[in-house]
Formats: sequence, C-alpha cells, structure tokens
Amino acid sequence: MSTLILGLLTSLIVSFIATPYVKKLAESIGAVDAPNQRKVHTRIMPRLGGLAIYLGYFVSFFLFVPFADMKEMVGIFIGGTMVMVVGMLDDKYQLSPKWKLLGQLLAAAIVVIPFGLKIGVVNLPYDGSIDFSSGWLLWLGVPITIFWIVGVTNAVNLIDGLDGLSAGVSAIATATTAIVALVMSGHGAAHYDTIAIYCFVLLGAILGFLYFNFHPARIFMGDTGSLFLGFNLAALSIMGFKEALFVSFIIPIVVLGVPLWDTFFAIVRRIVNKKPISSPDKGHLHHCLLNMGLSHRATVLTIYVISIFFGTMAIVLTKTTKWTTIIVMVLLLFATHMATEVVGLVGRRHRPLINTYRKLKIKNTEQRRSH
Repeated sequence: MSTLILGLLTSLIVSFIATPYVKKLAESIGAVDAPNQRKVHTRIMPRLGGLAIYLGYFVSFFLFVPFADMKEMVGIFIGGTMVMVVGMLDDKYQLSPKWKLLGQLLAAAIVVIPFGLKIGVVNLPYDGSIDFSSGWLLWLGVPITIFWIVGVTNAVNLIDGLDGLSAGVSAIATATTAIVALVMSGHGAAHYDTIAIYCFVLLGAILGFLYFNFHPARIFMGDTGSLFLGFNLAALSIMGFKEALFVSFIIPIVVLGVPLWDTFFAIVRRIVNKKPISSPDKGHLHHCLLNMGLSHRATVLTIYVISIFFGTMAIVLTKTTKWTTIIVMVLLLFATHMATEVVGLVGRRHRPLINTYRKLKIKNTEQRRSH
C-alpha cells in the first residue's frame, strides 16, 4: 500500500509543479486555443497541459512501476509516449485528422504486436468461450484490440470540451480501474498489483494537473493530454481484463461509460442528421446539459457524478454472478437510453420512447374525455 501512495503523491507533486512551467511554454511557442462558435471558452487559452500530466507520470513510472516484470507495461509506456507526442504536435501545428489517426494506429500497433497486449479469452454467459489467444482467432484479436484502443482514445478526446471535464472523468475511470485491480489482486492474481500501481501513478499525475484545469481553467490539457489519457485507459482496460469471465469483459465498458456513451450517440446523431461522422458539432453531452440551463461548473460536476455512478456499477459487477450482470447491464442500457432522450443527445426530434409515452398519454386522455 505504501508503494501505491508514494507513486500517487510523487506523480501528483511533479505534475502540480510542472503545470505552471508548461503553461508558460505553451504561451511562448503559440500552443494556444482560440475561441470559436463550437467552443465554450471566450478567451485565448494555453493548451499542452497534458505534458505536465506526462511528466508526473514519467517520473513516478520509473520510480515505482515494476515494469520489468511485465512487457505489456513497457508497451503501454512507449505507445502512450507516442500518442502524447502526436498530441503535442497537434496542439502546436493543428495536424490533419488523418495524421492524428495514423499516429494513434501506430501507437496501438506497437503495444499490441511486439508487446503482446491483446484481448484474450472471453467466457460467454452460456457455456462456451471465444479464445482470441490462439488459432485463427489470434489474428482477429489483433485488429479488434487496435480498434478498441483507437476508439477509446478518441472517445476521451471528444469529451474534452469543458474545464476539467476530460481530466476529471479520466481520473474517475483510473481510480475505478485501480479499485477493481485491487479487488482482483485479493483473489490471488499477482499481476493486478502492478496494474493498481500503474493506475495510482497515472491518477496522481491527473490530479496534480486538475487543480489548474478545473473551472475557471488556467490551462487546457489539449490533445497532448486527452490522447495520452485515452490511450492509457484503453490499454489498461485490456491489461486488466484480457483473460476473464464474461462479467470482467463487461467491466471496462462500464468503467469508460461516459466517453463511450457520448461518442456512440455522437455517431448516431450525425448519421441521423446525414452528416459525416467526423464532422464536429455542439451536440455532445456537455453541450446538451449547458443547453438545459446548467452552469459550466454544474455541468462538469453532473458528468462527474454520472462517471462515479458508472464506476460504482463496475466495482459492483466484480462481485456479481453472470446472470445478475446481464440484468444490471440491461437496466444500465435502458437508463442510459432514457437519459439520452431526456438531454437530447441525438436531437430533440429523435426521442422514440418519450414520444411514444406522450402519444399514449394523449390517447388515454382523449379516451377518458370521450367517455
């Protein structure tokens, strides 16, 4: 436990001390974010704040993470460093989407192919399993893992729209993963101890930066931070649950509930509105909550609460049976869909359940009046 705390405190202190210097660096090299019609902030803000997160993580990683015992950890470090550099270049030079995607694919491929981080065995609710670790499915496991890493990386990047939002949600997801790893390590799985240490190191770095990033922010993490954190969360979710029961296969999806939810319905929204999937808009979860009248800070705190709810459900799922897991997941999906319609993530016109309820209510009212 002392290693966990020391790892967290070291990365937190380094990140906290580094952030003001990174802020000056961003301003001096012109790595700034100017306001426009899509963005909420109203003044030019320095970005590149993810570099401070990385510095805290870097120092603590080499001091406390026993990476020599797990080659996957080395792969995550190298891949994370690659996407951090891609993010830095984007924060300074505004890279085109194809170059950013190429950098993410290369980073994911490095951690997956030479360092062996892949989805393993998935045991199904009924008797049977899918083994991605051998046979022809081994080759299917590689692209699926790369797709997951790139998808989650971009999902975390997409929610970085308000002060402290992406950092806070990432901190909650990291803390959840750490708790789940500690629970798993109590069952005799030694490698979960290493995952827990890694999570504490990453968590400390995020918290040290979050002090300067929470509303009103003095610096943004930029793509330097959001891509780095997204990559780490994606890789950790596979690292912790790559050979697991069906319930554990579900856990990382629940842990990352908020960014995955927002990204999925952003894609649905653009398809419904016949717009390119990559086209930016102001229909994300934080935009919808702001449109409902919540303040900047209240919106961020609301999404924090939602993230904590998803995280709590993920921890609870570590102790449930497979059938209880299925029931909980069905209820979560229903609750998520209802919340989607209430806040208008797809749009005010596309609310099938709410509209059906209203039609039935009107019909019943008319029937009562006719009698």
